[in-house]
Amino acid sequence: MMHLHDTQSSAKPATAKRSFLAKPLVIAASLALSAVALPAAAASWWDATPNISIGSRTVNVKNFGARGNGSHNDTAAIQKAIDSLPNSGGTVFVPAGRYMIDATKALKLHSHTRLKLDPSAELRVIPNGASRYWVVKVHNANNVEIVGGKMTGDRARHKGSRGEWGYGINISGSDHVLVRNVHLSEFWGDGMWIGALGRNSRLDRSNYVTLNNVTSSHNRRQGLSIGPAQHVYIVNSTFKDTKGTLPEAGIDFEPQEQGPADTIRLENNIISGNHGNGIEMHAHVSDVTFAGNTFTGNRGFGLMSINAHHMKIHGNHATRNGLAGLRMSAKTHHVNIANNKLQYNSTRYMSASSAGGGTSRDIQISKKAYSITQSNNTLSPKRK
Repeated sequence: MMHLHDTQSSAKPATAKRSFLAKPLVIAASLALSAVALPAAAASWWDATPNISIGSRTVNVKNFGARGNGSHNDTAAIQKAIDSLPNSGGTVFVPAGRYMIDATKALKLHSHTRLKLDPSAELRVIPNGASRYWVVKVHNANNVEIVGGKMTGDRARHKGSRGEWGYGINISGSDHVLVRNVHLSEFWGDGMWIGALGRNSRLDRSNYVTLNNVTSSHNRRQGLSIGPAQHVYIVNSTFKDTKGTLPEAGIDFEPQEQGPADTIRLENNIISGNHGNGIEMHAHVSDVTFAGNTFTGNRGFGLMSINAHHMKIHGNHATRNGLAGLRMSAKTHHVNIANNKLQYNSTRYMSASSAGGGTSRDIQISKKAYSITQSNNTLSPKRK
């Protein structure tokens, strides 16, 4: 089923992102600087610990009435703490405890703000019947950090049966966002969404979003969905055990017709046990690098591309997936597949321990795919 997302931007606060009209001037200036002053290493745009500009003030949500006792609705109190920060932003600290959240209202973060959860703090969704909800919403903001703790959905206690868009974190039309050391689970839809607001000439893609040491597990639709976005870096994270409603992937690149998703890097992640594909990629997706990831025990393909293009798949390990470790479908093109260990996949029709000829069970390339190069990959041994 096609994913439906917000496409209209809301009014921007004083600390919000730059205006749409300013974008061409900013981009042009940045390109000019890069051509003259930046070293060659600047081509490596990704950083697991990026510099996020956060304001100096710190507030504690308990000073605004949050209880964290597992029964009281703490939504308004936490939002009040967030809104108490000046335009320069700051840190909102959530001490240990279980904080019940009305996700139909969501916690809305502003620019230059850090939401810091104690490792033993949990934001838990109050059961609702909505087809769409968010625990934390980052829209039209820049320089935002979400760190620590857990966010838990209501999938087992959800009061409705319609829809599939209950999120833990929704990042849309926002720049320089870091999410780290966060555990997302049990959501009616996706653990997290990264995408855009608006469309056509008003499209505002998220830019420079980093996920570091994030775990997204046992969500109903996706561990993570990526819509129109650029400069997205996902590192040292785990996306596992998605099951409930299609596509049931660990990560789904699905910008659809809203706009492109490009300049994305996934490195040293684990994608496992998902009821669909480990990762799936659709049209309007390009310039993606997969490096050092592990795809294991997914019921579908380890990694499947449908019409994505210009990708590097280097140094990954795919094993014991229900279908092939890698599948390049439809008109996927310009992909370099090198130095991967792809063994004992296609367990839904072959024994995981049997030898059956590596190419068909571990790598599959459609007849319409083109400019696919392969080198130095270790595949399942052929039957002697």
